Amino acid sequence: MKKSYFYILALVFILFSAGPGPCKGWAGQGSGNVFEMPGVVLSVDNSQLLQAGIANIGVQFTRVMLTNGEHKGGIVTADNHMMGQLDLDEIYHPGDTILLAVQVIDHEITNAKAINKYRQNWELILFAVFAVVLVLYSRIVGIKALLSFVASLLILWYVYLPNLLAGKEPLLLSLVVLILLAMVIIFSVAGFSRKGLAAFIGTISGLVVTLALTLFFGSKLGLMGMTTPFSTTLIMSGHFDLNMQHIFYSAVLLGASGAAMDIAMDVSASMGEIKIKRPDISTRELIQSGYTIGRMVIGTMATTLLLAYSGGYLTMLMVFVSQGTSATRIVNMKIVAAEIFRVLIGSIGLLMVAPVTAVVAGLLLGLSVDRLSWNRLFRRSGLSGKEEKNLLLSCQEAVDGGENSLLSCQGAVDGKQPVRELPEIGDDVVAELSVEDIESGKG
Repeated sequence: MKKSYFYILALVFILFSAGPGPCKGWAGQGSGNVFEMPGVVLSVDNSQLLQAGIANIGVQFTRVMLTNGEHKGGIVTADNHMMGQLDLDEIYHPGDTILLAVQVIDHEITNAKAINKYRQNWELILFAVFAVVLVLYSRIVGIKALLSFVASLLILWYVYLPNLLAGKEPLLLSLVVLILLAMVIIFSVAGFSRKGLAAFIGTISGLVVTLALTLFFGSKLGLMGMTTPFSTTLIMSGHFDLNMQHIFYSAVLLGASGAAMDIAMDVSASMGEIKIKRPDISTRELIQSGYTIGRMVIGTMATTLLLAYSGGYLTMLMVFVSQGTSATRIVNMKIVAAEIFRVLIGSIGLLMVAPVTAVVAGLLLGLSVDRLSWNRLFRRSGLSGKEEKNLLLSCQEAVDGGENSLLSCQGAVDGKQPVRELPEIGDDVVAELSVEDIESGKG
């Protein structure tokens, strides 16, 4: 298990080293002589604000005491420019903690601008609550999931986004990054095990199908990629050479990848648990159980995608209802067509993940059913080495003859000596021993 973490961390480090560098803009960093730092609003001057309905246009002047950095305790006057955009503008009041962009020349503050309310501390508290609940419930698996969560965030910020901005082909880049993310997330949680490998293969198969469908139906629907938030802002900020259509397609892939990994891991882990509880189950029965599990998971996951995307555009849907917009007009709107495209493409990709994962997991987990089960029986039997060898050969003959080997071995063991009760041993812990291994006394 330690080796699996080493390989994953080594791969992540290589990608970080090869990437163009992190995106800019963390609090406390700056560009040139401009730095970001928090402060507390002491007073405000709204005399230059013009109220237009519920929006404000103009400049709000604020006196702010800095609370961090080398100028901690200093008082500056910061401008808060209001553009009449309720989704971006914020009006401040005395006592608010805000984030400032401060220009420093020769260690003196020459200019300051209010950016946003300072929400970072409460966001960290919220993340801490998430981490504590995750670890309390999932324990060691929760710690692994938390590490993979942080690693995924770092990969997106330090590798994916900088390369997109550098003009790399979005679809190829997205496919490579998503394969890396799947490796980090799945193998961190499941380890380099059969169920982990099955979940990984199932996830990749779903992403490949999603990519193919995205390319085909995206061109048919005429979606150019300008429906996502801040697309116009990104273009007008100087990135005229970006392929916004493929970036939109990449966003569809990225959005579907999380659900794909979820389904793949659900199916694979459930089949692994079945295999542990019923080690004598046949490969065919195990695959059928995987199909059944997959149907149940997919039945709710498709609706989950619909609700997730609908929640992001709830106010837009309310506008349609309030104005009595016809269904024909709604479904043909570019922004609505883009969301329908996301939901359906993602759902079809998920439909491929479950059966592929079930087949792969059934084959991989079924490869060593007999050897693994014999090993467990012999470790619990208390038989001598010679007796174990004779029983093993009898079991091998049962397999060659097409019999149910595990039940035959169980009967033989029970006939020799009562089986001692020992704790269940997972498939990631019990070694897979060959006939020669057991004959030589290993395990």
